[in-house]
Amino acid sequence: MINSFDVLWLTASPSLKYFDQPLLKFLSKSLQVAQWEYHPAPDEASSIDKAVCLIDEFLQSYSRPVHLAGHSTGGAIALMFARRFPQKIKSLTLLSVGSQPAINWQAHYYVQRQMFFLSRERILANNGRSLFGYQPPHKMKKLVATLDRDLQESPCSHSPFKITSLPKGGVYMPLMVCGCKTDPVISPSLLHDWSNWFKPEDRLWECPRGLHFFHYFYPQNVGQQMLNFWQSLNLPSVPEKQSQSLEIPISEHNSQAFA
Repeated sequence: MINSFDVLWLTASPSLKYFDQPLLKFLSKSLQVAQWEYHPAPDEASSIDKAVCLIDEFLQSYSRPVHLAGHSTGGAIALMFARRFPQKIKSLTLLSVGSQPAINWQAHYYVQRQMFFLSRERILANNGRSLFGYQPPHKMKKLVATLDRDLQESPCSHSPFKITSLPKGGVYMPLMVCGCKTDPVISPSLLHDWSNWFKPEDRLWECPRGLHFFHYFYPQNVGQQMLNFWQSLNLPSVPEKQSQSLEIPISEHNSQAFA
């Protein structure tokens, strides 16, 4: 374990951790950031509850509360952990997590499998375009393969037979919810519904563009909002400074055709 860190970022699937890296690199220029990844053992049942227990084991030797954050399913795991172990969390930041925390891109995928007589490959390709906008064919092929692996690795319990849910509601610690106005998965209504459980110190921020992985396409914008939130909570190690931009190999191209 890292001896000291300010922020713990939860990654639910090894296949998707690549899309977290630009944001984590930006934040790491201002803070000590640790990344926890979920890696289920072979033949081991994966679930959000199991992930929560593993995070508890990870933090058992850490003496002070941490700022917890995550995107999509990683955010849902962070939410469940924060509710179960509030004494270990200083603040919670959720990206692309709606008021029904179980809703993610996989839920959309399985709904489409139920509704349309299309192949798995065709529906994955449709989701790839929806989540990432237009991409050249060779990049889209890699993205579709990544989504396919995520269906196997993620601790989500959705299936072609059932779309599961998680308890709705807020948390005791300060909460920041980040979303995107063009996200095809987490609609504005799902995002703004969080206000029903907001406390005075909680905040909601929407990125104008970027689709579901907006933190990948606009890491500086998202990261600065997160730094501002933590700074408002008097986190002493957050300096007021800007970082240089990062080169991002996949471009969103402002595509709204599938948003």
